[in-house]
Formats: sequence, C-alpha cells, structure tokens
Amino acid sequence: MDIEIILEPDLHPNELAELAVKAEEYGVRALWASNYHQQWDAFMSLIPAAQQTKKILLGPLAVSPFEMHPLKMANALLTLNELSNGRAIIAVGAGGGTLGAMKFSCVKDSCPGLQPFRIIRAVKEAVEILTSASEKKFNLKFEGDIFKITRPYMQGFTWAQSDRPKIYTCSTEPQMLRLGGQYADGLQMSDVALPMLEDAMKDIKTGLSKRENEIEDFRIGNFWAWHIKEDREVSFKEARRELIFRGSLLPPFSLHHFLNEDEAQIVIDNYNAGPENEFAKAYISRSGVIENVPEELVSKLIADLSSAGDLNDIDRELERFYEFKKAGMTDLSIRLFDDPMAGLKMIGEKVLPALA
Repeated sequence: MDIEIILEPDLHPNELAELAVKAEEYGVRALWASNYHQQWDAFMSLIPAAQQTKKILLGPLAVSPFEMHPLKMANALLTLNELSNGRAIIAVGAGGGTLGAMKFSCVKDSCPGLQPFRIIRAVKEAVEILTSASEKKFNLKFEGDIFKITRPYMQGFTWAQSDRPKIYTCSTEPQMLRLGGQYADGLQMSDVALPMLEDAMKDIKTGLSKRENEIEDFRIGNFWAWHIKEDREVSFKEARRELIFRGSLLPPFSLHHFLNEDEAQIVIDNYNAGPENEFAKAYISRSGVIENVPEELVSKLIADLSSAGDLNDIDRELERFYEFKKAGMTDLSIRLFDDPMAGLKMIGEKVLPALA
C-alpha cells in the first residue's frame, strides 16, 4: 500500500513545494492540495512543486463540476500535467465547502445557491469530459444531460504532449463507489474506517465488473486524518477540533458502525444544532472543546475515525493500516494538519518503512 499526503489549503505554494520535495525523498506516491474557496488555488499552488520535483504525483482534491465546468477543469488539469511532465492527478467530487460558499441572484426565481443536483450523473459526465480531453479526442462535442460542449475541441489541447493525467472520483457512499469503479482511474474514499471497508470494497468491485475495458492499475485510496504528535495533549486537541470534518461518517451516514443508538443520538443532537453545533464551535474557536458531548464519546469517535496520540501509538495505527492494505486498499492518503513538516517526517520515518 502506497502513502499519499493531503495538505492544508492555507500553505504558501513555496511551502507546499518544500513539502513536496521532502515527500518525494521519502517515497510518498502523491501529494494532494486541498481545494477550498478562501485559500490558495489548488491548481496554481502546485506549480512550484511541479517545477521542483520529478516523480511525485500532484493534484487538487476535491474539485466539483458544480463549481468549475469540466471543460475548464480539463484545461487546468492538462496545464498542471504539462508543467509536471505527466504527473498530474485530480479527484472529482460532487460538492463541499467551496460550493457552499457560492451564491448567485435570479431575476424571477428564488436561487439560494449553487445546489448540486443529479450528483451521480454530473460526476460521471465530468469524468467523461476529463478523460476525452486527456486522450486528445479533439473532435468531441459533448451532449450530456447536465454538461454540454457546444464547440468541438478541433485543434484544442494539441499542446498537451505528456502522458495523460489520472482521474479519480471522490467516492464514499455506495453509488459513488460503483461509479468510480466503473469509469475512473481510481477513487478517493473519505474517512472510511475498518467497520465500513468490507461494504465499500463490494461496491467498488461491482463498479469494476461493469467496465467496458479492463484496467490494470485501478487505485483505491482513503483520506485519513493524522493527528499523532510528540505531545499527546496537543494531538487530541487537534483531533477534537477537526472532528467536525469527519463529516462523511458523522450524521446521518455511518454512526451505526461505531455507536449504539443512545450515543448516536447525542452526536446527532449536537451536530445538527445549527449555530449551536458543538463540533463546529470547537473548530471555529480553535479550542477543541466539544460541549454537551461526553468526553468518552468524543474519544471513541476520534479513535474510530482518525489516528491520534503520541509516538507510542504509531504501532497501533500501523496495525489498522495493515488491515486497510489486506482489504484491498492501494493508497492511504494521510491528511496532515498543524506543523505538516513534522507530520511528514513522522510518516516518512515511521510509517512508510513499515508498509513497504
């Protein structure tokens, strides 16, 4: 199982490049730049890294076709791919924080925001457009149900000479897992813990069985939060602070994998409380203090949904990662938070050698 690194979106591109160089030295397979609306552009921030590295794969995660038309997404992806000599990757998702920040006005109808619709179809069409552009199908006119390309590519993308970039879907729920297996080069799950993995792999295999052509190296990755620090207290403060973003497993999706009915209800009540969302308040205040949720319950969520603790806990986490590998996961995409260089050093020296 290969290791990939996902970085915070607030890093200066020069700092991101420095991390990419070090990650490449350690043998990290790929480095992902997080795509957020208020931070550095995920495509452009990877350019210094592309210029200073030679092997590591580089890409934005995640980009929604509802925020960026797939044709323009293809243009940005192929630009990054040329600048990195064929090392670009992209993870396409349906929505997320970037999309939630966008609003527009309508003359007649009420338009509360850019709301995703027909998500499975939209992501499928985005993957089809990205693939066709990457394969230089210049005469394509695309007539999708959601996205259309009204002008053929013709001489477009002739400047793209490198091997085509790899296209992933961000897939966690069953339909998206099957979609990724059927149409993409790989997929990136989010916070899929061991109790969920067996069902997830079944959905992926169902999608793979429906491909028109076999694929030799289909990649199955999983976003995984890494909070382990030398200081145990600092680690758990960070883990509690970021628990709000383990959202693919918090209400209403997968609490039953980890909690009994009463425990799940406590989480739901405090997660769905609007301005009184205690998980969100812990993040916004940077305190990591989650009120009204018993500490033992918070600790249980952290233990199931992330890696936290001190250096003495790394062996325990390696056992979890061995189980990921045994189940068929090809890539573990480790999300680093505060002091990413220290986290990368820990991964490079303690985790990568053990998983080699």
